[in-house]
Amino acid sequence: MTTAPDLRPAAVSADSVLEGLDPEQRQVATTLDGPVCVLAGAGTGKTRAITHRIAYGVHSGAYVPNRVLAVTFTARAAGEMRTRLRDLGVAGVQARTFHAAALRQLQFFWPQAIGGTLPNLAEHKAPLVADACNRLRLSSDRARVRDLAAEVEWTKVMLVDADDYVAAATRAGRGEPGGLDLPTVARVVRTYEEVKTDRAVIDFEDVLLLTAGILDERPDVAATVRQQYRHFVVDEYQDVSPLQQRLLDLWLGEREDLCVVGDASQTIYSFAGATPEHLLDFPRRHPGAKVVRLVRDYRSTPEVVQLANSVLSMASGRHARARLELIAQRPSGPAPTFTAYDDDVAEASGVAARIAAEVRAGRSAKDVAVLFRTNGQSQALESALADAGVGYVVRGGERFFSRKEVRDAIVLLRGATRAALPGHDLGAEVRAVLTSAGWAERAPSAAGSVRERWESLQALVVLADELAVTRPGAQLADLVEELIERASAQHAPTVDGVTLASFHAAKGLEWDVVHLVGVSEGLLPISFAETPDEVEEERRLLYVGVTRAREAVHVSWANSRTPGGRASRKPSRFLDNLRPEAAGGAPRARSASPRSAKRSGPVQCRVCGASLTAAVERKLGRCADCPSSYDEAVFERLREWRASTSRAASVPAYVVFTDATLTAIAEAMPADTDALARIPGVGPSKLEKYGEDVLAVLTTG
Repeated sequence: MTTAPDLRPAAVSADSVLEGLDPEQRQVATTLDGPVCVLAGAGTGKTRAITHRIAYGVHSGAYVPNRVLAVTFTARAAGEMRTRLRDLGVAGVQARTFHAAALRQLQFFWPQAIGGTLPNLAEHKAPLVADACNRLRLSSDRARVRDLAAEVEWTKVMLVDADDYVAAATRAGRGEPGGLDLPTVARVVRTYEEVKTDRAVIDFEDVLLLTAGILDERPDVAATVRQQYRHFVVDEYQDVSPLQQRLLDLWLGEREDLCVVGDASQTIYSFAGATPEHLLDFPRRHPGAKVVRLVRDYRSTPEVVQLANSVLSMASGRHARARLELIAQRPSGPAPTFTAYDDDVAEASGVAARIAAEVRAGRSAKDVAVLFRTNGQSQALESALADAGVGYVVRGGERFFSRKEVRDAIVLLRGATRAALPGHDLGAEVRAVLTSAGWAERAPSAAGSVRERWESLQALVVLADELAVTRPGAQLADLVEELIERASAQHAPTVDGVTLASFHAAKGLEWDVVHLVGVSEGLLPISFAETPDEVEEERRLLYVGVTRAREAVHVSWANSRTPGGRASRKPSRFLDNLRPEAAGGAPRARSASPRSAKRSGPVQCRVCGASLTAAVERKLGRCADCPSSYDEAVFERLREWRASTSRAASVPAYVVFTDATLTAIAEAMPADTDALARIPGVGPSKLEKYGEDVLAVLTTG
């Protein structure tokens, strides 16, 4: 009789689990008795080490799977851990976030410990905070509510009640959340709790607080939990808050069966209550703890690793003493690049051009990321990528034109067009309109949503200034039309796109190529980082950004915010002694544009012969005040062709060619595709798609 082949996976042995681990990872995997502290640098295989530790413990008989609790900070990380354990032949291990693990216990024990039904879990704090503000007769605009919701969360994770809030917030330098003084914020915190009680709901932090409270007050419940879970693993331990540590201590009791994994150099969430002190103090709190350091970097090339090490080499404070010197394991790759641009618009265009060239050469767009410090920086990048025909996705936030403050501002600008008078200065008009939406000449000193709202509005001001240069005489209605076109172009759905993300949102992710933009004083470190600890956290943000790259890192900054603006910005202090220019003295600004790199000497206006300094003026080939040298009939024919082409393709006219590009074409009057290709804004893809049609329009008399 023929026997059917056994298609089940081969049994995994304890020894086979250890195969392929480096010496340090093997040490982690085979140290099954706690306490264990794993200091794991970026890209060193920490998840591999701790999952193999659990698998080795199970297959060797030391662990019972359902008595192991692995705690992570994100559902994605928990899912990845479960998948890896399943691949290692281990089932039944509980891999959950702190909140998921606590909620499971709270739902089970609530009836016997408290009685009745567990209150509903409020999905969002915003409605509760808004109600609290209304009860106190405080305005409850979206930005204030968001900041106050974050402050309520901070009080809970830091185990601070309303009575102690003012003193604790003063010590922590919390500023004025939502623009309110600290005593008023304390009243909001107290009223927020009253609102929750009235609505019979709890929030996410309450899940941890209530679970900890039950475990603390009910020894029988605590004994049941401790009997269920014998071994604990905590990932990203540098981000544990006092509340999470309190719950972890209650889970453990007097036991030491704990393995923690973290990297103090990746602590970037202190504003939300995360603190690496628990990681740094672990050997003191757990005498006899085994400490293992993972420093072999399998993610990044030696060049990227060297840059990452160099970023932290000048760090100070307690975190710096705990830093890990990474050792690259991958083959060599390209050296990091450092590029200075004239302004934010030029930087965005230069980065987009570099990415577009790589995509044309075969690089998948999803393997590229552009990281920035504030969400307001995304607008110029979104616009430049859309203009270059490169798809993108925004991670950890809304696309620029989807943000409420931007949509509201466009409505205000559109309404103002009805009263606008011809000949008025566009920039001044826009500033006047947006002042009513919360814009001011000076950026808010505090962080949070108020700052982000200002950054978004400031981006609209910059767009107005740019349009005033590229289209002299442009009025408010022209700006509104431009904004609507840009919004339409940038809202197209993308699947395989470049990732745009803040440094914070990029934590835990990686790409082949990473562009770090806006690495200048005032942005990184951010202007409101004033204390030494705050500045050092900004340095760690840059470190996290660099270590996201597998193959290449491109660092850039702009010398001014707006085209033609005063070059008052300086490269970030974190780049001192890292840039090739800095080693030899004064930095040398370099343009990423291939065409610009070939030029020698200043670019001159084709009308008056003056040297052009602003990026937009160089793009036009003339001073902003000089009259255009193109044939207006040719320009109108190009506009008519663009309109019919965009209608046929069902895309905004902006996507085909911008007005600035049409102006440059009309001025240059290229006779062939080679000449057309040399015009800014005419990339290879657009040349192939529209080149012959454009030349035909130019030859039509």
